[in-house]
This record gives sequence, structure tokens and C-alpha cells, in this order.
Amino acid sequence: MHDRHTQVMRELGRRADDIRAWRRGIHHYPELAFDEHKTSALVAQLLEQWGYEVHRGLAATGVVGVLRRGTGPRRLGLRADMDALPIQELVGRPYGSCRPGLMHACGHDGHTAMLLGAAHFLAEQGEFDGTLHLIFQPGEEGAGGAKRMMDEGLFERFPCDSIFAMHNAPLHRQGELQFREGPTMASADYATVTLHGVGGHGGMPHLATDPLVAAAALVTALQTVVSRNCDPQIASTVTVATLHAGDSNIVIPNQAVMQLSVRALDQAQRDLMVRRVEELAMAQARSFGVRAEIEWRQGYPVLVNWPEPTRLAYQSALARFGAERCVPQTPAVTASEDFAFMLEKVPGAYFFIGNGDAPGSCVVHHPGYDFNDDNLVIGAAMWVGLAEDFLVRDTQAQG
Repeated sequence: MHDRHTQVMRELGRRADDIRAWRRGIHHYPELAFDEHKTSALVAQLLEQWGYEVHRGLAATGVVGVLRRGTGPRRLGLRADMDALPIQELVGRPYGSCRPGLMHACGHDGHTAMLLGAAHFLAEQGEFDGTLHLIFQPGEEGAGGAKRMMDEGLFERFPCDSIFAMHNAPLHRQGELQFREGPTMASADYATVTLHGVGGHGGMPHLATDPLVAAAALVTALQTVVSRNCDPQIASTVTVATLHAGDSNIVIPNQAVMQLSVRALDQAQRDLMVRRVEELAMAQARSFGVRAEIEWRQGYPVLVNWPEPTRLAYQSALARFGAERCVPQTPAVTASEDFAFMLEKVPGAYFFIGNGDAPGSCVVHHPGYDFNDDNLVIGAAMWVGLAEDFLVRDTQAQG
């Protein structure tokens, strides 16, 4: 295996300039959810050039590349996300975003390029027996592109026995591969709480019913959901992200509007938190004589990695990169990810690659973020190794 890994790294190294050019080209022209037309066209063109059977149009801009070798019955799915974010890039780079207000601030440009690098190698020199499905997904950033692809028949048209995805991990050691069994990324639910009161003159508060005071009390009360209602061994967060009320210092407003996000690493705790947020909002409103109205938007479920696929991915990385570069049980993350929908349907795992501490390796969704190009060959090699381990040739059957 060591000789094979050396060969893979050497060959991918020869392609490093191409992989970097794909990544930087995608970074230069970022596209939002379901608008990834240029990115998906590049992906489809390259896959077709390398001999993949290419399918376009799932979830508008999704691309699936299919490569079959031999007669093996196993079917593997590898997924990369393609969309950017509505953020103005701050750092001037030669390949920086050319589209004002849009940028690749989460590394999806790198995820796509890593999988393309692996796709190129596997098409030319892959040693596997079975069917490979490469899934280039639109709309991960809050738009639920994974679920939309599934609703439009992803796994019915391209059945997978197991599926995997990889995401960069800013501020972690560059090139370190991190795995975790069980709950790995949090669910996300979003609430808009509107407190309806009675407006009035700021100098005569007794003739009004102030929703802003009730909102201030509710912000404080909501901090007890995690600290007093949730199991402290299960990571959870309730964040009041916005509070808007009034526009004058002499007027008590009619209403106050708050926006919340609720996250948990356990479904039962997720349900509990939603219930407690509603109970507190209603009770606090009544106590201040105002009326509460809550509108929920359900986000992504808890991302739960399956044990056996996670172990396979870890062992595949361990055999190639060594124990010093592989973490078997990394801490969970309270961000969310729509690959969770795929893992509810198909066994698989989601793992991370450290983005390092070079310039640009600030947290994701930051206007100064950039994917670390030193990871492109490593990530592509990880995909090649995992594909060849999962779709291993039956040498005994071949004599």
C-alpha cells in the first residue's frame, strides 16, 4: 500500500498546478446556491473529458459523474459542495472574487477541486472494481441542496452503498485528517420571535405596553435553555442574533422582532430546545403584557457518522498518512451541514482536513478566509485511497 500511495502522491503532484488552477478559477468567480452554472459547467466538461458518464440538472446545477470498472457490485458516492456565500471579500488576491458581494468563504472551491483532482487520477490510473459516483452538489449554504438532489431522485438514479464528504477545518494543523463516529455536526433551527405591544410616548410609558423591555428580558431568559434545561454533556447553543425595535429615542415601539438559531448534537435535545424556546417566549410575553408570535424555519438535522464507514475512512487515511496526521475521534462541531440528509438515507461519513494557520486560515464565513492550496493534493489522495479501499479489487477472483 505504501508503494501505491507514493505513486498516487507523485502523480497527483504532477497535476498540482492544474488542480490549483481549477480551485482558483472557481474562487475567482463565486456563485450562490443553485446559481453555480459556470462552476458546474467546468465540472461537467472536465468529467466528460476524462471519460465519466456525466449527468447534469439535479437540483438545477448539480452534477453527477459515474465511472465503472470491472464487474464489482459495490457503489461508492463521494460528494463535494460548490456554492459560495453573499460576503464581500476583503483580502486582495490575484484570484480574488470578481463578483462584488460574493466570495468562497467556506472552502467549497477547494472541496470541488480536491474531488476533481481525484476524479482525474481515478479515470486514468484508478485501481478499483465497482461503480464510482462523484456528486458535485449545489446549495449547501443554508439552501438544502443535498435534500433537493435527493428529492429529485439522486439515490434512486445513482444508488450508493456508502457515501463520504470532506470539509476543511480552519485553525487546525494543515493536512491533518480528522474523523469522528456518531454525532459530528449540529442540527440547526431558526426562529423569528415577534413581540407585539402597544406603542406610545417615551415620556409616558404607563400609557403603552413596551415590547422592547419584554424582548430584553427574553434575551436573558433564553440563556437558561442550554444552561438549565439541556444535558451538559451534549453540545447545544441558543443564539439571539438580531433584535430590532423602534427607530426613535422618544417613541415606544409597537413591536420587537428577534431572530434566533438553535443548535444541538442530539435529536431529543433538539426537540426539547425548540419546546423550551416557545414556552419561554410565550411566558415572558404574558408576564410583560405583550403577545408573542413565533415562526420557525427548520434547518439541517444532526449529522451522524455511521461507525463502519467512519472506521474505513480513518483506516484508509491511517495506512497512507500515518498516525501523526490522523485523528480518530475529533471533537464535534456545532455548525451544521446538509450532508446530514444524505447520511440519514445512506451509510457513510463526513470528515475534515486541517486548513492550517497560514494567511487566510481564519474561520469560515469570514471575509478574509481562503482555502489552503497545500491541501489539494492531500485531499485528492485521500479520495483516491478511500475509493480504492472501498471498491477494492477481488484479487482471488481474478486468479
